[in-house]
Order: sequence, then structure tokens, then C-alpha cells
Amino acid sequence: MSRTERYTCEDAFRRLDDYLDRALTSDERAKVEAHLRECEACASEYRFESTFVDDVRAKLKRIMAPDELLERISEQLARAAGERPSG
Repeated sequence: MSRTERYTCEDAFRRLDDYLDRALTSDERAKVEAHLRECEACASEYRFESTFVDDVRAKLKRIMAPDELLERISEQLARAAGERPSG
């Protein structure tokens, strides 16, 4: 990867949330990963954010939502799925 193709700290940091959410293209993901291998400051930020996100996700899995709320959410999702244009 040439110098012009590499991400700067700013480039990597701007994409960190999408990287954590696995929402980058394969090219963007590769550039973020290459930057994280080379930059300890950004790698440290990534480890912090990754740990934080994992902890929040784990805690959310333990929260029990009321059945009434789950039913309303399911109804809205079903309604939204039915409203999508086909094709």
C-alpha cells in the first residue's frame, strides 16, 4: 500500500465507529487495519472503544424488556417490512 493510499490518524479515527460496526467496504477495512497495526495511539483508541462497545452490548443482552414493548416493536418491524417497495 503506497503512502497516498494509507489512512492518516484522522482518516482512521473518522471510520472507527463504522469499523467497530463492521460497516466498511473491504478496502476501507483493510486501510483501517493497516493503520491500526502501525499506529499505537489509534490502536489504543480502538481497543478502548472496542472494549466499551462490547461491554455495553453484553449489558444490553441482560436487560429484560417488557412483553408489551417487545410486541409493539415486533408489530412496527412487521409493518415497516410490509411497506418496503419490492424490487
